[in-house]
Amino acid sequence: MDDTPDLARLFNSLDRSAWLELALVVGAAFLLIRAEQRLLPWLANRLHGRVRHYLLASVPLLRLLILLVAILLAVPIVIEPSLRNMVALLGAAGLAIGFALKDYASSLIAGVVAAFEQPYRPGDWVELDGHYGEVVHVGMRTVALVTPDDDYVTVPHLKLWDSAVRNGNNGSPVLQCSALFHVHPEHDARRAREILEDVALTSPYLNFDEPVTVVTKEEDWGTVYRIRAYPVDPRQQFRFVSDLTVRGREALARIGARPRLPRLPTLP
Repeated sequence: MDDTPDLARLFNSLDRSAWLELALVVGAAFLLIRAEQRLLPWLANRLHGRVRHYLLASVPLLRLLILLVAILLAVPIVIEPSLRNMVALLGAAGLAIGFALKDYASSLIAGVVAAFEQPYRPGDWVELDGHYGEVVHVGMRTVALVTPDDDYVTVPHLKLWDSAVRNGNNGSPVLQCSALFHVHPEHDARRAREILEDVALTSPYLNFDEPVTVVTKEEDWGTVYRIRAYPVDPRQQFRFVSDLTVRGREALARIGARPRLPRLPTLP
């Protein structure tokens, strides 16, 4: 039995105007995606706070919207828009994806899920697949991070299915940082806590709109102090923690609070 007539009815006859219309749709989608991927991050990196994060978070959603609109405009140009043809097209596409592009398709699907659930957005500081850094790009298949060592790391969205995502700020323009101090038990704990709080309050990187907390925990080998505070910009977190650590150790030394290394657990 010859299936050529059925196959012919699946596609529209493409004349010069149809090819031109298809080229315009594809070209416009490509240019719009390229423009929004360059313009919005460029504009966001010149801003601070919530506006920066809202702009960065809109990049993958806007790209997905452009792709969906382009597909909706392009399919009727190529395919005869009938229920039978749509079912045949989706069935053939599903088989091709299932057999030939299993992992790639899974990452694409995970990318769509990530675009809607937003476990990470551009501007978020996340730990994903053992890598920690700032999300700089969320593509359809991968997410790109820049680590503290300035390495550019690309992780497939497929990791969403079987890996935990630790997000430090989750779309917020503020990120909590911690500085740890291990101190010998023979010291004035109240004075040490007050001094560490002063260290945080006098940091040039401190965000004064957020709380500063000094948490104390007593161990059998000494006392652990943890300064919890927020930098003005999450990108300043490493300078902020370094500043707290250096000045905190100096301040503790001035009141005679000696550092003490944690005691390692002994094997039975």
